[in-house]
Amino acid sequence: MRRTPREARVLLSDTSPYGSRVLDVEFDQVATAAYLRTSDGETVAASWVANHQEAPYHADLARLNAGLVPALPSGRTKHPKGRPPLDPRTLKVVWFEEGDGVALMEAGQPLCVIPGWSDMDRGIPGYAREAIGRSPFAFALDDEIDELGPRILQAEAFWSWRRGQGAWEAFQQSLLGHLLSRLGPGGYYWHDIGRQPARTDNGSQPPVPAPRPPEPAPRPATPAATTPPRREPTVGVSERPARGDRSYNVLSTVGMSCQRMPTVELYEDNVGEHARIELAVATTLPSVQAGRVFPWLAQYPWQAVTSFAPGDNVKWYHEARTFPLGPTWEGVLLLDNPNRLEGPAAPDLTAFSFGGDRVQWLWIVPITEEERQYGKQEGSDALIERLARKGRSWVVGE
Repeated sequence: MRRTPREARVLLSDTSPYGSRVLDVEFDQVATAAYLRTSDGETVAASWVANHQEAPYHADLARLNAGLVPALPSGRTKHPKGRPPLDPRTLKVVWFEEGDGVALMEAGQPLCVIPGWSDMDRGIPGYAREAIGRSPFAFALDDEIDELGPRILQAEAFWSWRRGQGAWEAFQQSLLGHLLSRLGPGGYYWHDIGRQPARTDNGSQPPVPAPRPPEPAPRPATPAATTPPRREPTVGVSERPARGDRSYNVLSTVGMSCQRMPTVELYEDNVGEHARIELAVATTLPSVQAGRVFPWLAQYPWQAVTSFAPGDNVKWYHEARTFPLGPTWEGVLLLDNPNRLEGPAAPDLTAFSFGGDRVQWLWIVPITEEERQYGKQEGSDALIERLARKGRSWVVGE
C-alpha cells in the first residue's frame, strides 16, 4: 500500500459512485500527481499532472525512491520552468460510467485522465495535459484527446441524467415492461437488493429485502438537499411466476444494465455489444431462497472492477452449505444461451437496449467447485459440453 508522504498534501480526494476506486491528487510544492486507488488504499494507476518548479534534466530518482510525487523531466513538460500550483476550487472529478476510469478537470477543461487501461504494474500511466510525448509518469493528453474528450463528455452526461429526478424510475419501468412482454405478469419485486451486504459477519446467507408488488410506479424524488449519498448501481429483482406454458419461475435483475460494466474495453473491440447485462435464474425453488443469489452478484462487476461475460464462472465466497441455490453447489456458470443444456426451451429476452447498447441476459447455473476448476482449465465450452452430457438442466431445482 502506498502512503502519502508527510511532505505531500492531498489537494483533492474523491470516491467513485460505486465505492471501489478513489482518486487522490497530491502536491508537495515541487509537483502534483494523481493516484487511482482501491478503497483499501492500494494504488492501481497514476499520472503526473504538473511541475511547479524548474524541471530536472533527467528523472529525479532520489524523489522516486523516497516515494515522493514525481517531477517530469524538462523535455517532457510544456512548462519546464514550472506552472503555478493547482487551486482546488477549480478542480472537478468526472468518473467514467464504468467506474474504472476518471478525469481530473481544471476550470472545466481536462487536466489529467486515468482511463481503465492505465495500470501501474504494467507501466502504463495516465494522460496529462501538461505532458509531452510519453514517459513512465504520464502520456500526453493531447495525443488522445480525440478519444478521451468525448468519453469525458459522455460520462458527464450520464451522471447528470442518472442523478436527475425520475431517471431510475424511467429505466426501471422500461425494463419491467420488456420483461412483461417476454415473461408475462410479475410476482414479487425486490427493491435495491444491491444495498444488502455481500457477506454477513457470521457467514450466513445474505438477506433479501422484503418483497413488494411488481411493476412499481415511479416514486417522487427526495429533494436534493436531503438526499443522502447513494452507492451505485441500484439493482432490483423481478419475479415472473410459473404459468401455463412455463413450469418454473424466472427471477431477473433490474438495473445492472443501467450502467456499462468496467474493463470490457480491455477485452472487446465492440464494447457496446458486451458492456450491459442483466442476470436471470430459472428455478423451481422458492423465489425468496433463489433470490438470495443476487445480492452477491448484482454489484459484483462494479465492486470488483471487472465484468461478466458468457461462460464466466464465479466462486461462492463462503461455505457451500450457505449457498442460496443449494449446498451441493459452490459457484455459478453464466450462460447467454441456456439451451445448450437440458431443459425446456429458454425464453428469448433479447431486443432490449439502453444507451445505444444492446442488453444481454446471462442465466445463472449453479456448479460444483470441481466443475468450476474444470471450466477454468479447459474453457467454458468444454464445461458446458460436459454438463450437457451429464444431463444437467439450466432450470435450477430440476
